Amino acid sequence: MGRMYRVLGFWTLVIGLMALAGHMTEMALLFFFQTAAFVLLGYMNLSERAYILIFWGYLIICFFGFSYYTFIEMPAKL
Repeated sequence: MGRMYRVLGFWTLVIGLMALAGHMTEMALLFFFQTAAFVLLGYMNLSERAYILIFWGYLIICFFGFSYYTFIEMPAKL
């Protein structure tokens, strides 16, 4: 299960590099942080249950963060 976190780390690194190439620095930094977190978690050798609970927590935080940003922070274009 830890191997999948390293795979997630690889893909977030790829997305972060593409964002950096597109001059989206804030997005790139966010994805580089996620890369570091995923790779670190991948080498921790936790139980499968712990990995699943961490991933669900990550999904919930991302959902609420994205929802907050899109409904509260983004300007409405009419």
